[in-house]
Amino acid sequence: MVPRGHALPVENRIRSRRQAAGLSQQELARRCGMTRQAMNAIEAGHYVPSTLVAMRLAKALGCRVEDLFHLTDAPRQLEAEWLGGPSITDVNRTRIQLARVGSRLLARPLTGAGAFTAADGLTISAPHEGQTQPVSKPWVTVDLWVDAELPERTVVVLGCDPALALLGAHMTRRYPGYRLIWVESSSLAALRLLGCGEAHAAGTHLWDPDTGESNISYVRRELSGRRLVIVTLSEWQQGLVVARGNPKGISGPAELARADITMVNREPGAGSRTLLDLWLQDAGVTPTHVNGYRYEVSSHLEVADAVARGQADTGPGIMAVARALGLDFLPLQEERYDLVIPLEFLNTPAIQAMLDAAVSRPFQEELATLGGYDSSKAGTVVAELAS
Repeated sequence: MVPRGHALPVENRIRSRRQAAGLSQQELARRCGMTRQAMNAIEAGHYVPSTLVAMRLAKALGCRVEDLFHLTDAPRQLEAEWLGGPSITDVNRTRIQLARVGSRLLARPLTGAGAFTAADGLTISAPHEGQTQPVSKPWVTVDLWVDAELPERTVVVLGCDPALALLGAHMTRRYPGYRLIWVESSSLAALRLLGCGEAHAAGTHLWDPDTGESNISYVRRELSGRRLVIVTLSEWQQGLVVARGNPKGISGPAELARADITMVNREPGAGSRTLLDLWLQDAGVTPTHVNGYRYEVSSHLEVADAVARGQADTGPGIMAVARALGLDFLPLQEERYDLVIPLEFLNTPAIQAMLDAAVSRPFQEELATLGGYDSSKAGTVVAELAS
């Protein structure tokens, strides 16, 4: 197994060349058209620059690219825990992403919506001799395609908010040496997988009508005994996604009992499903009287897609996905979307980079253009749970 913190396969001599030229990091970064943070990450060996950036560096320092960079003999294979399910019969030659969560290096297969995400490597062998199949978390050998330090600078966030992908893009733009892997998951499943140690943070929106509060009571129940921080990412509009022009004249949850209306629903454990059940209850509608109540999909975008395709007349979701697919939206409730972060990860560089990106003006301005998001309270600590 490649030890944590081993050398990159490419080393550089930029710092010594820069100092010999009498240039500061800031000045060299300016000449190469990049930020000082990016320059610092390259010098520190946190990531390998593109060919264009390498050529600009060489020109600015009056040398050849090969004078700045050279290959090392670092190993290109490592071992990681497999997160692709209990059976690994077909694990060989599977594209994966890697991330270190605590002491565990986790290999997550790229499937479904993530199938065309750039992979970190390819599995090349089954478990070690002595392991039996199936096992709950076998180890696999990975042929590494990226900087071996990248999994150490990765934050894994579970959740259903599509804006987590946008947050990841802004985080990497702001801190080029770091990245965010968004694993789409319902709110309740995200909390449970966080409890299993498969992520650094869980995004959740679970409304508790008894307390009139989002998330805290669910986090206490699902992650009892853990030291956690709950940080707001945004507030958003929840409601019913309907076809453009609302041709069925849907005015609220009570309309879902109509015989001419078919809905699409989220799976149990999803925050939108929890809200829908409460809306129906308040409207005096029994779920068994709602056409399509058992027609379940696993994401906000799938709800909107079903309505856009005419497979359903409406479904619970957020304003942003309705807008994205050219649909109309009936807002019913403002809700808080929080990130639940174990205390042991809070001050790690990757988590801090993520939180800094979340409160940055570029991210918040772009988020606002999607519709239904209010990030004015982003970064607010709403609870610290010690036990």
